[in-house]
Amino acid sequence: MALKAAPDAQAHLLELQAIDTRLQQLDHRAKMLPEVAVLAGLSSEADALRVEMLGATGAVEDARLELSRVEADVAVVEARIKRDTDRLQASSSLKDVAGLESELAGLRKRQLDLEEIELTVMERLDVLEAAGAALQGRYDELQARIAEVTAERDAALGTLTGERAHAVANRTTIASKLPEDLLALYERQRQRYGTGASLLRGGVSSASGVKLNADDMAQIRAAAPDDVLLCPDSSAILVRTAESGL
Repeated sequence: MALKAAPDAQAHLLELQAIDTRLQQLDHRAKMLPEVAVLAGLSSEADALRVEMLGATGAVEDARLELSRVEADVAVVEARIKRDTDRLQASSSLKDVAGLESELAGLRKRQLDLEEIELTVMERLDVLEAAGAALQGRYDELQARIAEVTAERDAALGTLTGERAHAVANRTTIASKLPEDLLALYERQRQRYGTGASLLRGGVSSASGVKLNADDMAQIRAAAPDDVLLCPDSSAILVRTAESGL
């Protein structure tokens, strides 16, 4: 048995469809907010910067470890120089003195070499730490920018959420006025085909934008006002009004 509904009830479907279209637009706007794209770019930049910072941190740690090893070697040589110097001052044997002086000469050369290496490593460490600090500064600025854009996005989403809540409330009010079977058909057609209701205006279905042919229009004219008809092109419920050109 064909579904029937009062023309006024069918007309309310156009209001429902307008709200559903508005909800789709709001959802699309929420996904396409410019802040969303900006945040995606900033997040990608932050990820790349974090990787660079990890590499810089590793280089600093390696340099510090190398410096520690050199400093330990310097400390060992200094201790041996002190020991040999003390022994030299206490020795009265010419042979021992000659041996200690020779060893001290070698130790002092080793000390100079190590101190030169130590200075080179310290200079390299200073450069690496400065580079790391610069990266950290860039990262901090980036995080501040991300926080700023996030706040802008949240504010825009808040506005859209408010509009959506208002639209949903209106939709609920309108839907409550419709017969259950008519509403069920509308929802089914909308989910299947994207549009639940279409206005027939001047022989043209608003859902498809196509002018109905003569045979379709003849069947529509022959239908009772409370017959629920489907658009032959869009499969949406075809709503007839005084604008329909019947």
